[in-house]
Amino acid sequence: MLKKILEFGHMVRFSHSLFAMPFALGSMWVAANGFRGMTAVETARIVLLILLCMVTARNSAMSFNRIADADIDAKNPRTAGRHLPAGRLSKASVVSFLAVNGILFVFFAFMLNPLAGALALPVWLLLLSYSYWKRFSWLCHWFLGFAIGMSPLGAWIAIRGEFAVFPIFLLVILMLWMGGFDIIYATQDEEIDRRMGLHSVPARFGRKRALQIALWSHVAMIALCVAFGFIWNMGVAWWAITALMTAAILYIHLFRKSDDLDAMNRDFFLANVAISVLVMIGLVVWILTGGDVNALY
Repeated sequence: MLKKILEFGHMVRFSHSLFAMPFALGSMWVAANGFRGMTAVETARIVLLILLCMVTARNSAMSFNRIADADIDAKNPRTAGRHLPAGRLSKASVVSFLAVNGILFVFFAFMLNPLAGALALPVWLLLLSYSYWKRFSWLCHWFLGFAIGMSPLGAWIAIRGEFAVFPIFLLVILMLWMGGFDIIYATQDEEIDRRMGLHSVPARFGRKRALQIALWSHVAMIALCVAFGFIWNMGVAWWAITALMTAAILYIHLFRKSDDLDAMNRDFFLANVAISVLVMIGLVVWILTGGDVNALY
């Protein structure tokens, strides 16, 4: 039983939840205005529900992706060892895992507030649909970023029960960052994507131009971070964090010496975690140093 649980945990690559979770937690913190006026019980309840929504949503998206891509994965030497092609998990067990997580996601969302509950099923279906974008459009990388980027907006809605421009900015920042990272990740499969007729930026434009496009996606992300800081007067901590993010992006894209794709992907994995945590810290500090969510309206 423990072995099977570990296999499912490995399948959904739980460590990659560190890319989006800090964005969501930072958005949650701002939306709740630092949880001022909430009791410890109220705070614990809503934080737990948001975390459960994030985990079940990610489990759903990753398990559906493994189901949808099983045949493709089997033909790619890099992915042939994944759980379904390698027979480490059965398709029936992964479908069951998907269904249980989908039901739980909708249930937890309804426990948050009416808007979160009403949006739960459409959002869940949208999350699943990203698995098919690579079959139709090279914009698939940014659609994946959009799917991941919904997490800060979802956390905001979970707290406040309404839409707002502030978390939508966070959504687009995360979309541009993750879209650029996914392009770099996809350079590993440039040739096989092309042979199988799959649409990715590396398959469409080649590795060199793909890396340039990824850079410009990250430049656009930094530009939005700057606009974000000016619009909401985010303070010194935000500018320091934006400078650190800019330095990390410049180093990885322009100054790192190794041309090894595995090393580049490893560096970007670490950068993903670092940048997500930095954004969360910037949002937390903003509230702690006098930022007021009510002033956003």
